[in-house]
Amino acid sequence: MSQSHQKTPNVRYLNGYSPQLQQQAQTLLEAEKTAAFFLKKYPEAHSLNGTRPLYDYAMALKNQFMRSSAPISKVIYDDKIHVINNALGLHTYVSRVQGNKLKSKNEIRIASLFRRIPEPLLKMIVVHELAHLREKEHDKAFYKLCCYMEPDYHQLEFDLRLYLCHRDRFGDLW
Repeated sequence: MSQSHQKTPNVRYLNGYSPQLQQQAQTLLEAEKTAAFFLKKYPEAHSLNGTRPLYDYAMALKNQFMRSSAPISKVIYDDKIHVINNALGLHTYVSRVQGNKLKSKNEIRIASLFRRIPEPLLKMIVVHELAHLREKEHDKAFYKLCCYMEPDYHQLEFDLRLYLCHRDRFGDLW
């Protein structure tokens, strides 16, 4: 068997899910049915390939759902973020001294491999990073905020993680 078609697909991105869900994902991968599933559900990739469209997209979501939250100075695709570290994106803030004040800037960085995924999956990542403006920890309040901004948040996160398993085994779809 070639290396890209291993006997047992790796479902490491789904480690936080129940064994039953992991088994279902593994069965789909083994049957090579994930591509058809994704292309039917998400026929095309988003068109937010540049920094400016991504920034505008994130700001529109922020202004719609989190008007009073701290401003964002930068939203970019970042080549240095590796999904292996379990990071899809990062919310960071840079603090620096300006005169006698401490200024802090919020930045959102999204792994570059997400330049070519469907918009609903990108929205889930952006929503996740925006939620970190208010909630630092991945707790109940954090996920409640994510679901407020994107009601299908949990399904989209699962789909994205399943897609990452597919991508590891078969390569990119979009």
